[in-house]
Amino acid sequence: MRVRNIVMAALMAVCPAMSMAEGDRAGEFDYYVLSLSWTPSWCAIEGDDRGSPQCDAGQGYGFTLHGLWPQYDNGWPSYCPTVEPMPTRRMTGEMVDIMGSSGLAWHQWRKHGVCTGLDAADYYALSRFAYDSVTRPDLLRRLDREVRLPATVIEEAFLEVNPDLSADMLTVTCRAGRVQEVRLCLTRDMQPRVCGEDVIRDCTLDQAIFSPMR
Repeated sequence: MRVRNIVMAALMAVCPAMSMAEGDRAGEFDYYVLSLSWTPSWCAIEGDDRGSPQCDAGQGYGFTLHGLWPQYDNGWPSYCPTVEPMPTRRMTGEMVDIMGSSGLAWHQWRKHGVCTGLDAADYYALSRFAYDSVTRPDLLRRLDREVRLPATVIEEAFLEVNPDLSADMLTVTCRAGRVQEVRLCLTRDMQPRVCGEDVIRDCTLDQAIFSPMR
């Protein structure tokens, strides 16, 4: 019941009354992008240099939640003015199991969550609901060595285990020659939908690096 109420709030969300002469307005957007980051790639590109604990051996992070982003049909809002209080340490700490760090959870609220029209608790709850609604391919978690593959293989793996999705509802991104993220497009009531043209830009690498979980 709580999740349903959160979804309904997301559909109807508008920013509490306050003057906003310029900038994006909270609650006014068209759909969501759910961004899932392949943690071994993030660690190889920047996490190891930061000494991030989520990159330590044995942590077992695979596709983690990068964020749930409000999106326009073309473009996206960010850093919207809000009267909602910042999330507490407890709130951000409770997202570590699917996001890898409380710092990322705080940043995602500050940049994207404020534009949903939800408060921090409901934004995190909706983000977890969206994350849990997508099946991450178990086959990718069972790799025991680094491989090079067409990025399209990752997309096909997601489509195989998520029959409600079609190829125009998700995209695979690459960075530094590695598979970076899978991004899925969802309606405001958390149903799969076709992505906007500025989102559906698939990685075209035929030899993208895909590292195993640590």
